[in-house]
Amino acid sequence: MYQDEKLVCEDCSAEFIFTAGEQEFYAEKGLTNKPKRCPDCRKNRRQSSRRAPRKLYDAVCSKCGAQTQVPFKPMPDKEVYCRDCFTKG
Repeated sequence: MYQDEKLVCEDCSAEFIFTAGEQEFYAEKGLTNKPKRCPDCRKNRRQSSRRAPRKLYDAVCSKCGAQTQVPFKPMPDKEVYCRDCFTKG
């Protein structure tokens, strides 16, 4: 039913094969458009679009007193827990 098809990447202009297996996968997922980028350009695009690393703030655990880092700015009137104390509940 499906046959390998040569496509041209819109980013780097390299030819790549849109395999019969990939076409079947796209059909199963309901995807109707063919890929516009080669596998390398798709991978690079995914990696470059990932979020920037979170800013971490130094804090002291309210329960055990250990130094820790949290992804939010600690407020003096709110308790902050290290990972161990937080997961223990």
